[in-house]
This record gives sequence, structure tokens and C-alpha cells, in this order.
Amino acid sequence: MPLLINHAVAEDSWLLVDEDNFTAHINEDIVVPYELFAEHSDSLLNAEGKLGVRINGDQNLDLLLQNLDKLSLIAIKFPAFTDGRGFSFARILRRSGFTGQIRAEGDVTRDRLEYMERCGFDAFAIPADRYSDDIVTAFGEVPVHYQGSADDERPIFRQ
Repeated sequence: MPLLINHAVAEDSWLLVDEDNFTAHINEDIVVPYELFAEHSDSLLNAEGKLGVRINGDQNLDLLLQNLDKLSLIAIKFPAFTDGRGFSFARILRRSGFTGQIRAEGDVTRDRLEYMERCGFDAFAIPADRYSDDIVTAFGEVPVHYQGSADDERPIFRQ
């Protein structure tokens, strides 16, 4: 699964762990499921490596919002094209001051990449069957935006 970070293909340096193997990798740069973070947040937040959390639209952001300064990555899963809660999550995270990486995972499609970026995403795990070398040209295809975004809250009539 190709990973785009800041409009370029990049290697994924994060290790996805689960309940069975997180203690063996706790001092590495790891991504844990939300449930694991909720259950073991104290030990995870005090580990030496960087910490990322994978969430989906069913989970509550409150626990993450309380610990934004200790998280380096938040991966938001899009289970289907019709589920737009991830867009709202990214906006809430950026408005709350999160400066780490926000990664889109799951049903990530070319036609939504620029909008995802405008909501605050800066990394995109593109499914292999949807990836092509020209996918980075999706950013900037629409030159005018009427709405404000994560990087400029002003609507077009105030710019």
C-alpha cells in the first residue's frame, strides 16, 4: 500500500502493533488501535518511542484530545466512501492544535485527496489497486476553494 506524505511517496517508518505484540515494541515508533490506547494509555504515553493511534468514526476523540501533545501520528480509517466522519475528525484535531501527522487509511480515493488535505490530513495510505504514479497531481487540480480550510480558515470572500 503506497504511502503519500506531503505529496510524495514515502516509506512507512511506523510499526502497527496489536494487543499480542505491543509490549515487545513499546519503545519503538508504533501505531496502536484506539482500544489498546484506551486500555494501556499510561504505559504507552510513557514509552521512549513515538506513539500513533489508529481510530475510526465510531470512536470518541476525547481521550486523544487530552493527549495531543504526546501523540505523533493519528491514523483515521475511512471504512467506506459514504462515511465522512474522518473529515470532521481531522478538522477537530487541527483546530485543537494537533501538529503531528494525520493519516487517511482505508477507502482513500484520488478524487478526495485534496479535500482530505484541506481538512488537515498530510499523509495518505493509498490502496494498491487505486494507486498510479500520477496520483500526486490530484493536489491542486481545483485552483479555487470557496470554503475555509485547515491551513486558512477564511472563506474566499474574506481572502
